[in-house]
Amino acid sequence: MPKYLIKAMILPITGPDDFYPQGEIAIDGDRIVAVGERGSTPSDFVPERVIDLSNHVVMPGLVNTHTHAAMTMLRGYADDMPLMPWLEQKVWPFEAKMTAEDIYWGSALALCEMIRSGTTTMLDMYIMQEETAKAVLEAGTRASLSRGMVGLDMEAGEKSLQEGIELFQKFHNAGEGRLKVLLGPHAPYTCTGEFLQKIKQEAEKLGSGINIHIAETQAEIATIKERYGTTPVKWLESLGLFGGQVVAAHCVYVDDEDMDILKKYNVGIAHNAESNMKLNSGTAPIPQMLAKGLNVSIGTDGTSSNNDLDMFGEMRSASFLQKLIVSPESLKAYDVLEMATTGGAKVLGLDDVGKLAPGYKADLISVDFDQPHFYPRFSIPSHLVYCARGGDVSMVMVDGRILMQDGKLLTLDEQRICAEVEMRAKRIAGEV
Repeated sequence: MPKYLIKAMILPITGPDDFYPQGEIAIDGDRIVAVGERGSTPSDFVPERVIDLSNHVVMPGLVNTHTHAAMTMLRGYADDMPLMPWLEQKVWPFEAKMTAEDIYWGSALALCEMIRSGTTTMLDMYIMQEETAKAVLEAGTRASLSRGMVGLDMEAGEKSLQEGIELFQKFHNAGEGRLKVLLGPHAPYTCTGEFLQKIKQEAEKLGSGINIHIAETQAEIATIKERYGTTPVKWLESLGLFGGQVVAAHCVYVDDEDMDILKKYNVGIAHNAESNMKLNSGTAPIPQMLAKGLNVSIGTDGTSSNNDLDMFGEMRSASFLQKLIVSPESLKAYDVLEMATTGGAKVLGLDDVGKLAPGYKADLISVDFDQPHFYPRFSIPSHLVYCARGGDVSMVMVDGRILMQDGKLLTLDEQRICAEVEMRAKRIAGEV
């Protein structure tokens, strides 16, 4: 890969006061070697290509910590329903008809959308994840993948667990380390305690993390209370599921004791504001989590419950929702940017992603600020969270490789992917 020197406005997400209105970034291979004001790059660095992005803001790529990528196949298919009827009457019957090829094309469509809107890393949970892995490797993005496991029936659970183990063995650290694999029990209400403990044992053997939905709805809280007499978080602690890397999606209904437990075990939180709003699941207590020192990140969830993968829109919604529920001072713009970049990297255990600094991976995006909705420029973080849209992204780079430039995808055949998904989704819908 060539050596790049990028000239732009630079927001490195290394501190709230760090911003270079006339900045530059030097990149050698897959790493950043220098970030600062124009002219600050060491003189012995000789770029092979200079990219002038004047009037653009360059920032770290966004990290989406909760997705179901291939659910792009269901976009607009099942709307305006509560969670359980949505799953039982619409989503699960549709998914039962999906083939491995359907999963590949749905995942490829999700990656087109994510690259276009500035997401460079995702944490995904779904079925037939080998197909998603193939799509990620072709797209050139970064991803952590988990095979979703439902384990109320032990035979079916064992089969999904074995598939999760095989996924780890085949794809963990693939793509020069861009791919990671976690084990993915779906949720406390869809897995027995015995099954969850077995997953934990296998995760420890593999050295894998765990990705799970927790405390998403009041119905889940009631179910776990009826079955076990406690909350989902306390029950999972009693099973020994926590410890090591655990990513908990949603956590809408958690009390102070639950949050203390999550903090004790350094559980990462994936907040999904728009999905929680659309499904009427509730509002997660994000300011309280942050006050307790929990590591909170942002996810979009799948496109059946959102209906897009635009992390800029998700940041805006996450902030505005807390301002509505708590106070206008909740979730300030820069705090949300941290959640969507450095916070996501921490949740995924990536110690060289999420900020623009020497030694970090060259995962970055540029946002075209030469547009009416970015004037006047009193605050760049404010504009990125409250004004920007995914379509404002003009360039995307991962591992020092340009995946999109001037709004054109370079690694995926977008036209064919859209046509394949349209045809396949309509076929499945007609069969359900």
